[in-house]
Amino acid sequence: MTKDQKNEVIELLKGKFSQYNNFYVTDTESLSVAQIVKLRRACFNKQVEMKVAKNTLIKKAMESLDTERYAGVYDSLHKVTALMFSENPKDPALIISSFRKESKGEMPVLKAAFINGDVYMGNDQLASLVKIKTKNELIGEVIGLLQSPAKRVIAALLHNAEKKGEGAVAPAE
Repeated sequence: MTKDQKNEVIELLKGKFSQYNNFYVTDTESLSVAQIVKLRRACFNKQVEMKVAKNTLIKKAMESLDTERYAGVYDSLHKVTALMFSENPKDPALIISSFRKESKGEMPVLKAAFINGDVYMGNDQLASLVKIKTKNELIGEVIGLLQSPAKRVIAALLHNAEKKGEGAVAPAE
């Protein structure tokens, strides 16, 4: 690989790290070509970008952006590394988890996950990452909690009206 090609890869990676607040560092070394194609397809279907690059180039891209921000990820840069970039912090975890179930294996291995500035190290973190709530899920829960008291008040009013014999009002003709 020429110096220009390396610089091109570094610039591409810098763009991805700047674009996404969430990425996963995985080891895909023992996957077959067919399995890699299947994994890439699963990523594509969930709008997750998968990039494979040399560890030294990944580290140089991170260091050129912000050495401190990505410092926790550096230890995971060994062996074959595939990066999974996503707007949704949960999608790559779901992809890895379902891929493992389908293939009845332990690959790809999660080396690290960078979620909104927090680093999750190690394959044992996958179960936790699958349970992460997305922004939309949290908003839905808050809305549900806010609606709950109003629903109880309306239900109580309707119950009291039925007890008094008022029942439902007949529609106007």
